[in-house]
Amino acid sequence: MSESPSPTERPVIISDDTRRSRRIPPGQSETKKWPVLHYGTVPRVDPAAWKFRIRGLAKRPWQCGWETFRSLPWIDVKCDIHCVTRWSRLNNTFSGPSTRTLMEMAGGAAPAAKFVLIHCAQGFTTNLPLADFLGDDCLFAIEHDGKPLEPDHGFPVRLVIPRLYFWKSAKWVKGIELIEEDVAGFWEQNGYHMRGDPWAEERYS
Repeated sequence: MSESPSPTERPVIISDDTRRSRRIPPGQSETKKWPVLHYGTVPRVDPAAWKFRIRGLAKRPWQCGWETFRSLPWIDVKCDIHCVTRWSRLNNTFSGPSTRTLMEMAGGAAPAAKFVLIHCAQGFTTNLPLADFLGDDCLFAIEHDGKPLEPDHGFPVRLVIPRLYFWKSAKWVKGIELIEEDVAGFWEQNGYHMRGDPWAEERYS
């Protein structure tokens, strides 16, 4: 497996929410641990067989394997994360290619694209407005706090969208689909909010 890019060569992005005078959203409690929450079993993904695909309303559909994905430029994002189950973990550092970098590989979004559907192992999906997906602090994380992600936390790749509840930061990502109309993902079909802003307590539909 190839080495990750040197931290000295990576841009560091500070998520805006870390600059708030009160960093814990309403109804949340801080934890120092990183709780593990998921539905069903933990996928065991073989990086040698893993593929990342961009499809739908991209200017040019694109795909790659693990080594190509890892070789893309990385960023470090320093952020807080907030789970809909009411815990918040402050001062995380996630590292990997930015969502903007991946969109550049596909030539950007077609004008009609307004939303993104994230596709993950075991058929899991989640939906996002394209504007949230392309935030400057949003990335496809390969490492957390300088260490590779554990399978429980989404190895080999998880999406990280700091401004939204953490179920939107989908684990075990396999690709994205750019779409014109918003489509509910797995948890959204089961009663969770379509956007999930923790500061507005958008927990459930």
